[in-house]
Amino acid sequence: MPCSPAKARLLLKEKKAIVVRRTPFTIQLTIATGEAKQPVSLGIDAGYKHVGLSASTEKAELYASEVELRQDITDLLSARRALRQSRRSRNTRYRAPRFDNRIRTKRKGWLAPTVENRINVHLSRIETVLRLLPVT
Repeated sequence: MPCSPAKARLLLKEKKAIVVRRTPFTIQLTIATGEAKQPVSLGIDAGYKHVGLSASTEKAELYASEVELRQDITDLLSARRALRQSRRSRNTRYRAPRFDNRIRTKRKGWLAPTVENRINVHLSRIETVLRLLPVT
């Protein structure tokens, strides 16, 4: 659970804790403590352009972040499609069209790239918080 910077410095100086991560600054106790854990709840605000995350106990907010989602995936796919179409319209030898290589026919759980990216960002941010805090 969180502590003040002064308490963290004291624990590190006395070798009762070690630094686990520098961003966000996280320490881990090396001494035995009671196994009591505070109940921590995680709240997620899933938006179109931003994802908000907040982990809190009954008394205080422990973690808050806002993630900006990518907005350029559609433009990148459109540019790739335009290059592919220009390549196909050149005066080159004839290539018979292939109809068995469409993504929708390959697997059932297919999602659009933009939706898939949003889901992956949500999951990775949630996993990051779960690594830092004992969310109940």
